[in-house]
Amino acid sequence: MTALTKSMCWELVTIKKDRLNGVGAAFYRKPTSNECYESRGRQQPPMCSDDDDANAAWYVRLNACIHRVPTGAAERGARWPADWPRRVRAPPNWLNTSQVGVYGKAAPEDFVADYQHWRRVMDKSYLNGLGVDWSRVRNVMDMRAAYGGFAAALRDQKVWVMNVVNVDAPDTLPIIFDRGLFGMYHDWCESFSTYPRTYDLLHADHLFSKIKDRCAVLPVVVEVDRIVRPGGSIIVRDDSGLIGEVEKLLRSLHWDVRLTFSKNDNGVLFAEKSDWRPELVAEPT
Repeated sequence: MTALTKSMCWELVTIKKDRLNGVGAAFYRKPTSNECYESRGRQQPPMCSDDDDANAAWYVRLNACIHRVPTGAAERGARWPADWPRRVRAPPNWLNTSQVGVYGKAAPEDFVADYQHWRRVMDKSYLNGLGVDWSRVRNVMDMRAAYGGFAAALRDQKVWVMNVVNVDAPDTLPIIFDRGLFGMYHDWCESFSTYPRTYDLLHADHLFSKIKDRCAVLPVVVEVDRIVRPGGSIIVRDDSGLIGEVEKLLRSLHWDVRLTFSKNDNGVLFAEKSDWRPELVAEPT
């Protein structure tokens, strides 16, 4: 590890050893410039080629090469994010007006509009209007997170939010990380890597209408049933037709649909998973 980290230009900050079991812990710091990379006598590991996308992270083969440190003022990672909690509500410094955001506006404006939208929804609907017992909610997942605005609006609640960026959506995971939030990529046409009954609340904003052309809604709803604990719940915002389809599937799985509302072809659904289990059929003697 010492030889490898030195060849990668990582600085050894400190190393300690536990007095009881002798286990050592070393702390390294990644370089903030490319000077060390350029002065290495032996380029091993090598620098990555220019066509190697440092942002690619879904089903990408690992390459034993080093990407250059971003140094331009407008490059992501060139500057440290703002302090918490300002970073959760302020656009990252590398978002600029020449970039088009998820919803069609200039990226910084899009970011702010998304955050303000979810603050309004949270204050006027989710915290009191849906019947969610927030005292029972700890683990939350936003199944289609975009900028992470839903999680940011929950900042004052005592919850932990996993932001899921869909693989066929714009890559907003770097923005989520810059906000100081958690997140990951996922394809909802595949199973989600988690234990059964691990989440208290799921939030699906126009998820089903986005994936219905690639895979069926039924297995996704069944996956929702698998990862939500009994007594847990889901909030679905989507086209009215999809709301009706999801409602029927949840009822078939013995979920308690507490609220449905539709207006101008858009709808909201809130449902809670029950403790239902299929009756055991006695084996014939």
